[in-house]
Amino acid sequence: MKKLILSVMAITFAALVLVGCGSGSSSDGATAEDTATTEKTTVDYGEGFVFKHGFDKDFPPYSYIDDNGETTGFDVELAQAVCELNGWEYQPVPVNWDSKDLELNSGSCDCIWSGFTKSPAREAAYCWSEPYSINTQMIMVLEDSEIKTLDDLAGKKVGVQIGTSALDMLETPKEEGGCKELADTFGSVESMDTYTNAVAELKAGAIDAIAIDVTTGNFQMSKQKGLKYLDEKLGDEVYAIGFRTDDTELRDKVNEALSTLAENGKMDEIGKKYEDIYDSLSMI
Repeated sequence: MKKLILSVMAITFAALVLVGCGSGSSSDGATAEDTATTEKTTVDYGEGFVFKHGFDKDFPPYSYIDDNGETTGFDVELAQAVCELNGWEYQPVPVNWDSKDLELNSGSCDCIWSGFTKSPAREAAYCWSEPYSINTQMIMVLEDSEIKTLDDLAGKKVGVQIGTSALDMLETPKEEGGCKELADTFGSVESMDTYTNAVAELKAGAIDAIAIDVTTGNFQMSKQKGLKYLDEKLGDEVYAIGFRTDDTELRDKVNEALSTLAENGKMDEIGKKYEDIYDSLSMI
């Protein structure tokens, strides 16, 4: 079923991927600053290449710092497996999520790979890998909340992590795949540095709800009691890896490695460590 869903979504995104690769223009809400401007140089992606993995260090279960102070998560382990397969040196580059485009365009990292949603607003700003996870945007509330439906969010404070696709969705009109019209009924949209902080604010009563992707929400729910989703969802998207627009060769090598890891069972092995997201993985 997951492969069937991915096939349908891949057809939908195929034409847009062509726009996103090799194009320096921006559209659908992406600004010129979002588009890679680093001068292209010849790079040897053979053995010994240093792969600089740009990720959000507080976006569990995809990338985060564990209780032992180690950087881990599904995306981190998968990136490490890609490097091992290709004979590359893995270099973790934790970034401030709101500054991810600056880090990528400056060359500080080679990609943004951290539960990164491939949304219409971002299509032209990156060269995208194949999607590897299905992403659903939901509304999280406290279990005893009086908010039961999306309509009940009218006049309420809704938290969201800054720089995320959930925020993009709240700012994008329905005709373009978003739900701005719904967000316009909120009392306010409260931007948070991380979803960990957003959950803390929700439990403290500072906000009434959170717009969040279901896989990250599942992880938060596994750590803290008293949380639930509304039955209605905001929308569906996919997770993929964002490269600079002219880095098609690197993108292709990572895609090839991901296919191999899906075929040889390594991706499945890593995925089973993260049961909160396992059913959302679409390449296994």
